Amino acid sequence: MASYIISSTMRAARSVLLIGAAAAFTLAAVSAYAKTGDRNQPMNTAQDHLDGFNAPNTITTLTGNVLVTQGTMKAKGDVAKIYLDADTQVSRIVMTGKPHAHIEQLDDDNNLMTGEAPTLDYDNINGIAVLYPNAVVIEQNTGEARADKITYDTNTTHFTGVGNVSAIYYPKQKSDKGAPAQSGNGKPASAGSAAEPVSHT
Repeated sequence: MASYIISSTMRAARSVLLIGAAAAFTLAAVSAYAKTGDRNQPMNTAQDHLDGFNAPNTITTLTGNVLVTQGTMKAKGDVAKIYLDADTQVSRIVMTGKPHAHIEQLDDDNNLMTGEAPTLDYDNINGIAVLYPNAVVIEQNTGEARADKITYDTNTTHFTGVGNVSAIYYPKQKSDKGAPAQSGNGKPASAGSAAEPVSHT
C-alpha cells in the first residue's frame, strides 16, 4: 500500500484526453510492475492511537496521522482499519482521510505510482487498491486518470476508472541524437519542434 504525491506538469497537460462522463477507462503501462519483493517486507504502522488485537480474524483501528509502509509502498490518512486473516496476516486495509488518503509505490524501474481519494480500500493479499470517490492515480512518465472510482492493480499497474473519467497521457521524451532539446538543458527547442507547447482548445 502506498502514499501518493501528485505532481502535474505543464508538459503533461498538453496531451489531455477527456472521456465522457460515466464512461469506463483503462490504461496499462507496458513492462511496469510494482517493486519486486515489497509485499514480502514487514508492514510498519505509525499513528496517534491504536485500538485492536494481534489475533486471527480481527480488526485493528489506527487513528491520527496514520502512516503505513511496506517496502516502497506507503499510505497516509486519518483513520485506518487493519484486517487480519485466520493466519494473523494483514489481508486488507481501509484508510480514510480529509481531504484524502494517499498511496504511493515505486515500480521496478523506480517510477512512482501515486493515488489519492477520500477512501482507499487495499487488498493486501492480491495487491489491489480501490480509491473512491473523486480518485486520482498518476504513473510517473506514463499518465494519469481521474474518476469517481479507480481500481488499481499494484502488481501490473493496470487500472480502471468508472464515472466522470478523464485521462492524461504523457508524451514519451526523445533521447536520440538530433531529438528536440529537452527543458533545462540550456538549448531552446527549434521552431515547430515537438518540444513546443501544443494548445488544445
